[in-house]
Amino acid sequence: MIIYKNKKFNCHMEMTMDLIGGKWKVLILWNLSSGVLRFNELKRIFPEVSQKMLTQQLRDLEENGLINRTVFPQVPPKVEYSLTENGRNLVPILHEMNKWGIKFANENCVCTLDA
Repeated sequence: MIIYKNKKFNCHMEMTMDLIGGKWKVLILWNLSSGVLRFNELKRIFPEVSQKMLTQQLRDLEENGLINRTVFPQVPPKVEYSLTENGRNLVPILHEMNKWGIKFANENCVCTLDA
């Protein structure tokens, strides 16, 4: 059994899925792998996610040590998000997931260029 922040997990994969699981966390990490982004930039990347959900996902990732949140003391407030060392360690895994998705789509999906 693994205990992390008072949560019990039966295996490492279960813990990992708890840390990065859900629709938005992996996509946030993937986009931050290209560099620092501000909240509004993330919001533009994911227009279909509510502000509340994006904020919650960012808080979870920060709380679990995968991203940094830097607040600059200015008006209006400026907040930037970046990957921590633990977050950067996930980038090769995210690239492999992307490669798998491309291969799967090429073999199994009808892909179009229009949205």
